[in-house]
Amino acid sequence: MLASMLIAASALITGLLGSIHLLFTFNGPKLHPRDKNVMLAMEHTFPVITKETTVWRATVGFNASHSMGLMLFGVIYPYLAFAQPVVFWQSTLLTTLGLVVLLAYLTLAKLYWFSVPFRGVALATALYIAGLIAHAI
Repeated sequence: MLASMLIAASALITGLLGSIHLLFTFNGPKLHPRDKNVMLAMEHTFPVITKETTVWRATVGFNASHSMGLMLFGVIYPYLAFAQPVVFWQSTLLTTLGLVVLLAYLTLAKLYWFSVPFRGVALATALYIAGLIAHAI
């Protein structure tokens, strides 16, 4: 039970981070560039791959899809840990996949984000690892 609680806590932190990120993506200026000229340029510049979107619209879409991935993790892993514990704990794929996803987010947070999401993902990763250890004991 403790192991499942740790996995769920890890996932809930991840889901909360994703939810906040989605809120900031569509509400207010928190994810906007501080320089208005940069924003104007992003709104009127196309990426090399296509002229069907602007750099700004692509940025909003990437932020939204990133948020939804975090939120999906935050829903699926508590469900697996509590509603389907036998499936979860007997599946090397599911337990390893969760860890790999968190480690990937942790790496991205360290390299590209800022301290608040890094600390949140670090805590989520630590809780997940603690859950794996608690289950193994």
